[in-house]
Amino acid sequence: MSAPFEERSGVVPCGTPWGRWYQTLEEVFIEVQVPPGTRAKDVSCSLESRHVALSVRGREVLQGKLFDSTVTDEGTWTLEDRKLIRIVLMKTNRDAGNCWTSLLENEYAADPWVQDQMQRKLTLERFQRENPGFDFSGAEISGNYSKGGPDFSSLEK
Repeated sequence: MSAPFEERSGVVPCGTPWGRWYQTLEEVFIEVQVPPGTRAKDVSCSLESRHVALSVRGREVLQGKLFDSTVTDEGTWTLEDRKLIRIVLMKTNRDAGNCWTSLLENEYAADPWVQDQMQRKLTLERFQRENPGFDFSGAEISGNYSKGGPDFSSLEK
């Protein structure tokens, strides 16, 4: 079985003071750097449809209203190597046109160049799903790719 699209094509991260976040068509990933030796019992994480709250050793790291809604029951967090917390949120709207411009409303926004690269990547990921026999992971895209690019679904095959 081939690797998922994002593993072949890489990710387009948005850096933050605490780590980074990035997205695919279906998910939003949040990676938070924590002090080495952090234990799971030191972590408090609340994941709701439109809200996230994370504190480590009683210190708030991340808290606020998410840019868009997520599927509450499918959100997870893990502590990796006792130094990285990875939060995975499942987007409610999994359309290529749903490219989050920031992680939280009015906070941790991607700069215009990163936002453009994120939108290109989601558009290519959409093309990959619509055409499973082709590999778009190394493709370049130009032209109208905002809001997921052109819709070819009505064309006859």
